[in-house]
Amino acid sequence: MTLLVTTVFLVSACTEEPPQPVRIRIATGSATAVYYAFGQSLATILNRELPNVRATVVVTAASAENVALVSTGRAELGFTQADVLPPASADTGPRPLGVARVYDDLLHLVTTAGSPVRRLPDLRGRRVSVGAPGSGTEITTNRLLSVAGLGGGAIRRERLGLDASVAALREGRIDAFFFSGGLPVKAIDELARDSPTRIVDLGQWTEPLRRLHSEVYVSRDVPRSVYGVEAVTTVANPNYLVVAPGLPDRLVREVTRLLMERREELARAHPAAGRLSPRSAIAVAPLTLHPGAAEYYRATKP
Repeated sequence: MTLLVTTVFLVSACTEEPPQPVRIRIATGSATAVYYAFGQSLATILNRELPNVRATVVVTAASAENVALVSTGRAELGFTQADVLPPASADTGPRPLGVARVYDDLLHLVTTAGSPVRRLPDLRGRRVSVGAPGSGTEITTNRLLSVAGLGGGAIRRERLGLDASVAALREGRIDAFFFSGGLPVKAIDELARDSPTRIVDLGQWTEPLRRLHSEVYVSRDVPRSVYGVEAVTTVANPNYLVVAPGLPDRLVREVTRLLMERREELARAHPAAGRLSPRSAIAVAPLTLHPGAAEYYRATKP
C-alpha cells in the first residue's frame, strides 16, 4: 500500500505507464446508520478531489470490526467509538492512528410506546438486542448492563445489527434494542415515524460507567425534535476517524484537509458530520494522531 501511494505522489515525469490507483477502503457500519452515510460522502469527496485515489465504503458491524480491519491493513480508514479502543498502555499489537474526533455517539434504548420498559432495570427477563457482534454498541451495552446489575442471564440477549433489531421489534420478536449512533439515526427515525416508539432515559448511568470503565463517557440529550418522542438524556462517547499507520503523511494530510474543508458537504449527508471542528478534532485519546493529520492541524492552527 505504501509503495502504491508513493508512486501516486512522486511518480517521475519520464514514467510511461500511468500510476496504479490508490485504494482507500473506508470501514463504516450498517447501511442505515451514521458511519455509512458519513463514509459514503467522504468517499465521494476523496474520489473527486484526490487524483488517482479510488475510495470505497465497506459495510461492517461497526466500531470493533473497523478497528480490527484498519489495524491489520484490510481497510485504510474507519470509524470507531472511543470506548472500543484499548488504553494507550495496553500491548494489543497493531493499532490505528487518529485522523479526527468527528462527533459523539449516543446510546439509544428503543422499545415500543406501550411497552412496560420505562427504565433500564425493566429489561430484566426480557428479550433484548444488545448490538451486532463486533459493534461498538455491543461493547457499550454490555458495560452498561453490567453496571446496572443486568449482566449474565438477567436478560434474554439477541446480538442483532440495527436493521435486524428494528425488524425484530416491529414483529414482536424482541422487547427492546440498543443502538449507539449520532443523531439522528435514520432507521430509528423511520421506526418512530411509522410506529409508536419510546426511547428510554439512560442519563443516570453515565457516572457509574465513567467510574468503572472510561472517562470518555458523557451525558447528552436527545431532544423531542429529533425523533418526535419524549426527550431523554443518555450515555454518549466520542467517535473517531482512524487510519492505518502505514499510509504516507502527505496522503493523510490531504484526507484531513478535505474532512475539515468539506464539512458542509459532509453535513448534507448526515447532520452529525456538521459537528466537526478543528479545535475538537485533535482530541483522539487514547490514540495518537497520524503525523499527516498532525501536520495539517499545526499548519492551520489560528
